Amino acid sequence: MTLPSDRLNVPFAQTVAVDRRDALRCGLAAIGLATAATGLASTSIAQETPAAKPADSRRSSPKRYEMKKSINLWAFPYPDRMTLRESMQLAKDAGFDGIELNYDLESDLSPKSSTKDFVAIRKMADEIGIEISGLCSFLFWPYPLSSNDAEKRNRGIELAGMIAKAASDMRVEDVLLVPGAVHIPWRDDHEPVPNDVCDRRAREAVGKLATQAEKLNVSLNIENIFFNGYLMTPMEMNAFVDSFSSEHVNVHFDTGNIAMFQHCEHWVPILGKRTKNVHLKEFTKKGTDYSLETFRPLLDGTTNWPALMEAFDQVGYRGFLTFEYFHPYTHYPEALIYQTSDSLDRILGRV
Repeated sequence: MTLPSDRLNVPFAQTVAVDRRDALRCGLAAIGLATAATGLASTSIAQETPAAKPADSRRSSPKRYEMKKSINLWAFPYPDRMTLRESMQLAKDAGFDGIELNYDLESDLSPKSSTKDFVAIRKMADEIGIEISGLCSFLFWPYPLSSNDAEKRNRGIELAGMIAKAASDMRVEDVLLVPGAVHIPWRDDHEPVPNDVCDRRAREAVGKLATQAEKLNVSLNIENIFFNGYLMTPMEMNAFVDSFSSEHVNVHFDTGNIAMFQHCEHWVPILGKRTKNVHLKEFTKKGTDYSLETFRPLLDGTTNWPALMEAFDQVGYRGFLTFEYFHPYTHYPEALIYQTSDSLDRILGRV
């Protein structure tokens, strides 16, 4: 089309006549389209972002507890089928905040290890991004600090000192300590020790170790065992710990060790602020097996977890809750680690 010559220099906008009513209709239509688009976008976002599920006590604790998840190395097939690095990485991948390591005569943590070795283990944990929640050991059973055999007794004190030194080298604060045993039902080489003798020897041993712990800046945490016939009530535990008047002697509370005849939620408020570290072990009062085989995966027992968590919360405990279990799964051992992490999430109200 050819425009008349007298309109060639006229702006295009002036060549089109628009009715005001048409303009108004166009404006309203544009607004409507924009509103519809916004509505569709909002609907899309709402569909992509599921609404938070209401609290349901059948799924997990309705209350969230600010304690940290940890697992003991005994739950892993270490060292036979997993290395220490693999175990620590699996714990991290499964969602644990920390892992508790074990000191033995033959392992990455043993008398054969040097300060350099322990520093390397700490560096490895830092690289993986997992904390070391504490050091534990079975060596207090072959070498009880209250043994009638002076050689065993002295070796036990020596090993306890080595464990404390290893912890210090790794910048780990908490060291589990079994102070003595009247009886050890799973060993046939332990001569029973009279209660008063056991108490005297335990106090002497811990007194010596407490001096070293202060220099190393570690905490010796006395574990309640029950099966050893010593420190059978929270009041006895308090009296023992308090007798040292030291911030380096505290309590490592094990929920399963007293579950045969007592209730862990009753101990917590009595121990109060003395509790420095915690082992979670599941136990069933319905069974008749009172060996180490009696302990179960978390939630498969009779522990009153809601009452226990509330008791910890009331005394202000915010440290590690460490699952302790002695039998890695024979097949697909990762399953136990992930199951435990999920159970702890539910216990802590993280789900």
